[in-house]
Amino acid sequence: MREQGEEQKKLDVLSNEVFVKALVSSGRTCVLVSEENEAAIFVDAPLRGKYCVCFDPLDGSSNIDCGVSIGTIFGIYMIKDKDNATLEDVLQPGTNMIAAGYCMYGSSCTLVLSTGNGVNGFTLDPSLGEFILTHPNIKIPNKGKIYSVNEGNARNWDAPTAKYVERCKFPQDGSSPKSLRYIGSMVADVHRTLLYGGIFLYPADKKSPNGKLRVLYEVFPMSFLMEQAGGQSFTGKQRALEIVPYEIHQRSPIFLGSYDDVEEIKSLYASESSTA
Repeated sequence: MREQGEEQKKLDVLSNEVFVKALVSSGRTCVLVSEENEAAIFVDAPLRGKYCVCFDPLDGSSNIDCGVSIGTIFGIYMIKDKDNATLEDVLQPGTNMIAAGYCMYGSSCTLVLSTGNGVNGFTLDPSLGEFILTHPNIKIPNKGKIYSVNEGNARNWDAPTAKYVERCKFPQDGSSPKSLRYIGSMVADVHRTLLYGGIFLYPADKKSPNGKLRVLYEVFPMSFLMEQAGGQSFTGKQRALEIVPYEIHQRSPIFLGSYDDVEEIKSLYASESSTA
């Protein structure tokens, strides 16, 4: 019997190879950035197109053995000059992204996509081999009843995060507490947040002071989708899409979801900085 980690690694590697080969052979891409590759991949000139694609080929892969939904996350940029592409074409703020989305593999195969004009969800019909529009013009509720965070890291949180989660459990305005829902697969947690409202938190902490999720292929695509659906994304310091990355596997804290819920944690960080 193979070790779980060995099997997981093989699935990560296999999925990455599938995506890289498909993207290169499409003739549409110029630079690829994958969670599985240490360096950016520059497509050979004969097959070079005008797009840069940043992707996590198999998000949540540690959950495969227990049947939890996993997925693929991607963000797409336009390259200025495909004949002279450099790493600078990749290290752009998320505000320059032209499309982003994720595909979730669970009880159904769902593709959620934005090209900068709202968010739409598609479900694979296996009998047709086509994705059918099933969730047109997705809009996240302004305020939600769910918060999603790994509370196992609570002892390492900063004060604003700890205070916000405390408010979720014991609201000061007398409203009902929020429900905790955390899967540990970003695609699944963000998908639920997008449809039902609420907030997804992956803050910086004492163990990971720069955060844990990667900017180019996790934070940016999900933030792009949330904003396109009427929500917000925030790093604890700034709007997430305004980060200017300095390396391809850079990490960042992230709070994203319903507009009013993110606004509340932004106010807690503002209060913290004003008293510092």
